[in-house]
Amino acid sequence: MFRRTFWFTTGVAAGVWATTKVNRKLKQLTPESLAATAADKALEAGQRVRDRAVGFALDVRDNMARREAELGDALGITEDPELPAPRRRPAIENPGTRPGTHPTIHHPSTPKYIESPMRSYNRNEDH
Repeated sequence: MFRRTFWFTTGVAAGVWATTKVNRKLKQLTPESLAATAADKALEAGQRVRDRAVGFALDVRDNMARREAELGDALGITEDPELPAPRRRPAIENPGTRPGTHPTIHHPSTPKYIESPMRSYNRNEDH
């Protein structure tokens, strides 16, 4: 009698264990779980790539500064030359307008909400 109870309990325990394992595996294979796992792996891979890229950029910057110092010593350049100020581009003006005026001609029949002939008012924009 004891032997039968032992094997019965062992069988129940093995069945519960196997059912639990199968249910866990099925949950891992659902589309939501697979998508979450893929997203986590992609984020980890992106972080690794970013870390390597930052390390590479720092190495390049250090080596570039060292090489510039070596070239400066070899050429006898000890000062940092000042760069010229950046150029400012003149604004492109409409040839038919005076500076400081808006090219729109306001007529009494023109609605006030039209600011420019280039940009019309769209009443559906706010919705």
